[in-house]
Amino acid sequence: MDNKAIKKLESDLWEAADLLRQGSKLTSQQYCMPVLGLLFLRYAYSRFKKVEEEILKGRPVRNGRVMPVEASDFAEKSALYLPKEAQYSYLVNLPDDIKKANLVNASGQPLNSLGDVVNYAMELVEAQSEQLAGVLPKDYTIFSDDLLDELLRIFNNNALDEVGGDVIGRIYEYFLSKFAPAVASDDGVFFTPKSLVKMIVNILEPTSGVLADIACGSGGMFVQSGDFVNSKGMSANKAMTFYGQEKVEYNAQLCLMNMAVHGLTGVIKSGDDANSFYHDAHNLAGCCDYVMANPPFNVDKVKAKGASDAGRLPFGLPGVNDAGEIGNANYLWISYFYAYLNETGRAGFVMASSATDSNKGKDKDIREKLIKTGHVDVMISVGNNFFYTKSLPCSLWFFDKGKADELKDKVLFIDARNYFTVVDRTLNEWSEWQLKNLNAIVWLYRGEVENYKALLEEYHTVLGDGAFEELLHNQEEKIAALRGEAKVAVESAAKKDKKKVQAGYDEKIAEYEEQLSIAKEAVWLYSKFGDGEYKDVSGLCKIADRAEIEGKGWSLTPGVYVGVAPVEDDGVDFHERMEEIHEELLSLQAESNRLMEIISQNMKEMGI
Repeated sequence: MDNKAIKKLESDLWEAADLLRQGSKLTSQQYCMPVLGLLFLRYAYSRFKKVEEEILKGRPVRNGRVMPVEASDFAEKSALYLPKEAQYSYLVNLPDDIKKANLVNASGQPLNSLGDVVNYAMELVEAQSEQLAGVLPKDYTIFSDDLLDELLRIFNNNALDEVGGDVIGRIYEYFLSKFAPAVASDDGVFFTPKSLVKMIVNILEPTSGVLADIACGSGGMFVQSGDFVNSKGMSANKAMTFYGQEKVEYNAQLCLMNMAVHGLTGVIKSGDDANSFYHDAHNLAGCCDYVMANPPFNVDKVKAKGASDAGRLPFGLPGVNDAGEIGNANYLWISYFYAYLNETGRAGFVMASSATDSNKGKDKDIREKLIKTGHVDVMISVGNNFFYTKSLPCSLWFFDKGKADELKDKVLFIDARNYFTVVDRTLNEWSEWQLKNLNAIVWLYRGEVENYKALLEEYHTVLGDGAFEELLHNQEEKIAALRGEAKVAVESAAKKDKKKVQAGYDEKIAEYEEQLSIAKEAVWLYSKFGDGEYKDVSGLCKIADRAEIEGKGWSLTPGVYVGVAPVEDDGVDFHERMEEIHEELLSLQAESNRLMEIISQNMKEMGI
């Protein structure tokens, strides 16, 4: 199943499930967790069947019967064992009338509805995994049996058996992202858009060691890090140790389910004892190889004494008001992320744009001390509308305690506010190729030219050989020719076939336009850095040393350093064009007056 088919599957499943929600009296908040729980159960069953098949190969036979599989067999393969009553096939094949089936749980208590049966299935799954204990949703009795039965059948799509567990994990993420705008009760704190997470992971390049996210939400940092490590041919669970803190228990449940769906294990703590302002829940200060986070921005009324007692403040407390409170916690988070790193650790996190040059309280003093460590690595400005429930811009901060000596007193600034793909009217993102291009700037700054050249080769693999500008031009010509061909074909087709013919051409044109977008990104990158030599680009990137940063008042705002991109000369004389526009306007006004006279005359003739 290719990427296009998977996207269609995601969309079809969401549309079907959301249609059922609209027909019920349930809110998105009520609906979200149970639906994700069913997706998790479907994933667990898919993985169970796959591992069971492996176990049964060469299974011993006694008295003519193959020995049945047991929970211990699955433990040996780091897989989740599912008792019969927790297997998805069992649930979807239950009789319509649950009461007449006389089902009972392990304690002999009757299961009188399909909701009771699914709740019991979740209890059985939790009993098999210490990590999932108390995590899975068990409120399925809020659904009518008919609605729950239909949901179970929606996720029993045969295509899921063909594509396997990894894609179910992707579908889980897709559902999580679709729920995010409706469910988020605190400005979407629990969900960080995938392109921001990917950018952080790509720049930090986690390979092995301890990774902490002390504002872990639904666990996107862990999932993307796991994907990154696995893509390098390693096992994320063997190479990495994941630790998370999340004050909101609901979000921590999402995190643990999200990790389990992606085959990851980790230690996640939640509740008041996991409030990162006042607790280092895992005692990880100074121990982490990687720190990633998207903390809530601009939190106020943090108790200064509680934060001070909890430590992790290498640069001191931010400003404290007369009430003994920290009015803005942004620099608490920034200090924490630095404090968790070991002697070679890297950190990457999302932060409010205002923090890059904040002068509130002691913010500037903390920023100056931080810069003087030499460990600030990369700063990226991000444009508007990257979050599902926030329209404001943000910034990405990166620390590296293991920076090469030649980069010790330097910071790479990237202003990416005008570089993105529009998803819809209220949402922007970085495409896969845009993520690679921004990452390529970091590679060149670090002297990793081979990575840059490998990306150019990747472009050529997709687009073909030749100069990128020429490949772009050829693709534009192909699309123009195909549009012309489509117009002729549709006009000459029978009336009943016109829509079908147009749809066929639209699909081809969409494929060509995808290639065109890739060619544009290749031209964007190559036109700036050629075969792999870093240079400052006005309006985009600049490497600044400590002296220059000091001269800018210790600001870490990329726009202060990169300047403004020059406006491209389109070859048109300004005054000449203005005269043409003025003449055109006069002509349009004259035509308007003439039409008004005709209309007025006609109305008189009609006696109006």
